[in-house]
Order: sequence, then C-alpha cells, then structure tokens
Amino acid sequence: MSRSAHPAGPRHADVLPEGHYAAPPADLNQLDPRVWSRTVGRNADGVVAVGGIDVKTLAEEFGTPAYFLDEADFRARCRAWREAFQEQGDDADVFYAGKAFLSRAVVRWLNEEGLNLDVCSAGELATALAAGMPAERIALHGNNKSTAEIERAVEEGVGRIVLDSFQEIVRVAHIAQRLGRRQRVQIRITVGVEAHTHEFIATAHEDQKFGIPLAGGLAAEAVRRALKLDGLELIGIHSHIGSQIFDTSGFEVAAHRVVGLLKEIRDEHGVELPEIDLGGGLGIAYTSEDDPREPHEIAKALRDIVHRECDTAGLAVPRLSVEPGRAIVGPTAFTLYEVGTVKELPGLRTYVSVDGGMSDNIRTALYDAEYSVALVSRASTAEPMLSRVVGKHCESGDIVVRDAFLPADLAPGDLIAVPATGAYCRSMASNYNHALRPPVVAVRDGQAREIVRRETEEDLLRLDVG
Repeated sequence: MSRSAHPAGPRHADVLPEGHYAAPPADLNQLDPRVWSRTVGRNADGVVAVGGIDVKTLAEEFGTPAYFLDEADFRARCRAWREAFQEQGDDADVFYAGKAFLSRAVVRWLNEEGLNLDVCSAGELATALAAGMPAERIALHGNNKSTAEIERAVEEGVGRIVLDSFQEIVRVAHIAQRLGRRQRVQIRITVGVEAHTHEFIATAHEDQKFGIPLAGGLAAEAVRRALKLDGLELIGIHSHIGSQIFDTSGFEVAAHRVVGLLKEIRDEHGVELPEIDLGGGLGIAYTSEDDPREPHEIAKALRDIVHRECDTAGLAVPRLSVEPGRAIVGPTAFTLYEVGTVKELPGLRTYVSVDGGMSDNIRTALYDAEYSVALVSRASTAEPMLSRVVGKHCESGDIVVRDAFLPADLAPGDLIAVPATGAYCRSMASNYNHALRPPVVAVRDGQAREIVRRETEEDLLRLDVG
C-alpha cells in the first residue's frame, strides 16, 4: 500500500464523537425567526408558507430545487440599513454588494429603496445599467479589472472606481484621460486586520490578492501617484476586512488605520479626502447559534468609531460608506428541495439525498459553511434523527447541511428547505454534472414570480457549439 494512501473506514466522513452535537431542538417543527425570513411560518396544516403561499403550491408551480426570495423582507432590510445610517445624522452611503446576488428585479428594488450598488464585473455592471440604476450610484470593484470593464464604467459615468493596484491607478487614469473624463476613485488598502472568519473570505491581512498594503508605505505611495494624475479625482480610501463578521472590533482597528492614513495624506499633501468606505462583511444567522447585530447597532458603532478616530487626528469627519450584501439578501431566501433517498447508517447517521446539491450551494464544500434545515411540507411528531443533507453530484464532498436533526419519519417525496441561502448560492451556482441551475422566485403578498428562470436543457446545449 502506498504511504500516502489510507483505508477509508466507517468514520471516513468525519463523524464526530457522541456528545459533540448540540441537543436537538425540543420541537423540530419550530422555525427560528433569526434564521428564516420575516413572512415564513407554518399554516394550520403544518405546511410552511412564505409571502402567503405554501411550499407545496410553490413546488408544484416552480419545481425543485428552487430559491424562494421573500421580497417584502428584502425591501425591509434595505430600508433598515438606509434608515440606520440616516438616523446617525452624518452623510453616509449604503452600497448593496451585488456579488451576493444580483438580478434586474433586485436592482429595481434597490433603486426604489434608495440604496446604491457595488459591482465587480462587466456582467454585474451591465445588469445594473439594464435595470435602470443611475450610473452615479454605482461603484466598480475588482482586483483585475479589464480595459473593457474600465472603459465601460468611465463611459457610463459610474460614481466611483475602487483602485486595487499600482497598475490599475495608471490604467484608469489613462482611460479616463483618453475619454476626456476625470474619474472619481478610491484606493483600496489592506490594513492588516485579521477578521475571525474562514481563510478564503478574510480580506484585510497582507498576504492576499486584494488591495494595496498599508505596511511599508505602499498605500501612501499609491495615494501620491493617484493625486498626480489628471484623469483621477481621488475621493477616499476603501477598506474591507472580511465576511461573516459578528462584531465591530475589527472595524475599529481598520478605521484607526484608515484615518491614520488620511492624516498622513493631509500632512504631506494638504488634502483632506472626503470619503472612507469600511466595506461590508457583516454576518447573518445561518443557524440558531449565530447572533448577528442589527443595522442600527452597526451604524451607531461605526459612526462612533469614525468620529472618535477623526477627533483624535484633528480631521473633519469624512462621508462614510458601507457595503452590506449578505446582510441584506442572505436571510431573505431559502432553497426548497425534494427528498430522494433516505439512507440510514446504523451507529453513524442518516444520509438524506435531495435533488440539488453543490451546484446550487457550493458554500458548505468551499467554506465549511453551516446551515439549518427543516421539513416544510408537513409537520411531524417523530423523534429527531442525526442527518446529513447531501446532493446528487458525483462528489463525496457534495454536502448541503453537514449536521442537522430531522424527523425520523422523513421519507422520499418530502420537501425540506434550507434557510439563509439568498447570498452567494445562486450567484456561485454551477452546471456541475450538467445540472440545470435553479430559478429564483420572488414571493410577496400571495403572488409569486420568477425573477431568474430555471435553466433548461436548451440553455445548456445552446452554448455547446459542437
């Protein structure tokens, strides 16, 4: 046997010792409002409904798997973020991070609710413009923007481009000059803050691809270069420390360092930059163990941090921007699946296979993300069973919910739902195994409509030119 090989015994699937798991909930039929969207609840028959429509009806009309998005909840969260910063009395901007999930309907909702939009690709920019978002309320991010993306952004008059490298400073300046424009820009810096999150979604430590490090004077040099170029109007500094963050201590350190750079800029160049962007990354509740902060708490904490740092530095308080994406759309949607097989492994767990998987939710495999799950097509008084919800793809890592308790009478044909899948699930969905990506269905006040339709075999084959 090769030294690198090992036998895959019965505990190869990382079964943890008995007693590791939290006790099952007292009532498997109860839906934690911290995890589910505002209009979700069980009706008198025990069937879960959203926006006034039960999941059996939704499954019959739209099929499974499918993402069902609570439009009223989405709009309420937009308003909560906008109003939270307005209540603080300072000038502030809330940019929805489009990478979490973007469609033309979502752009229209954002526009109607008064939020701005952050995009990071030509496709996201095209979607924003096609849906009528004013270009001046759009910001363009990205660590490797193409010339075509920059040209489109400058031509359309986007409100800001966030510069991510020394090469990009020159590239944007030259394109803007060639087009006869002076482009508003921010410089993204990495402040050396270690957010307590997964390595792949921590974005402010120095050894990673985003931004220009504050360390070693690199960020200060980037500012010097940007201020000298006629094609650029440097309006501020941008920082983003990671994702799925539950407290503001990391933002406090980031703000201290960003304001420190603003003070250096004033002292060296006699310029006080008028804006700072502290990014997004605020967490949501995927399980009952998560305890995210409310928008008004976050707004007050960030305002207090920025005011304190600017007072200490002797600077006027700049206009603050934040970029919630997951915190808005994440809790507003759930993914509905049909159970296909239920496979009990005595002494280990029960594997519940559904008609989707890593093609519609890659986050568990990619980030070890944790999710909740519930039987939603009926209520059950059966005993809880330790379950692993898995997909239908040809990968042992095709796991949707790693560890959960479901009723022991779960059977093929039952509908189960995974909440808090509004962010990054559809936007990161794939055609692995030539799976067809699910639709996104908006539900509101007893009405349901596809805002992103289900893919068809015709869609799949149209791109295969043979």
